[in-house]
Amino acid sequence: MDAKKEFPCERFDINNEDDVRGAVMLTYSEIISRFNDAGLATQIATCISELAMNIIKYAQYGEVYIHYQNNCSIEIIAEDHGPGIANIEQAMQDHFSSKGTLGLGLPGVKRMVDEFDIQSKINHGTRIRVKKWLNDY
Repeated sequence: MDAKKEFPCERFDINNEDDVRGAVMLTYSEIISRFNDAGLATQIATCISELAMNIIKYAQYGEVYIHYQNNCSIEIIAEDHGPGIANIEQAMQDHFSSKGTLGLGLPGVKRMVDEFDIQSKINHGTRIRVKKWLNDY
């Protein structure tokens, strides 16, 4: 589960809400700079925000990696070493939350991207990989 060995990418340590805001703002700016597309920037920034806030809520700390793959896609990996997700199928249902939130984060992220993969092991952590294909760039 080590995204750093898979590809060179931007890495954000996520330890608190300031880290989440920083990752969101820097990524939004990078996408505007590369693609001049506010809609795409908003989608990707929203995905990062949801995934990174889940790290804070459920695992306290982790990392988010962002890789721009030859202007063909944007891949995001959110990884933590927290308690893991006991029931992934349930966690992916709209409005399910074990922390009293709206329960729209993970299902919403899945709807915004083209590829979504989640791996979790109890007491070892969770790794979520998403990819957005860029057809018009």
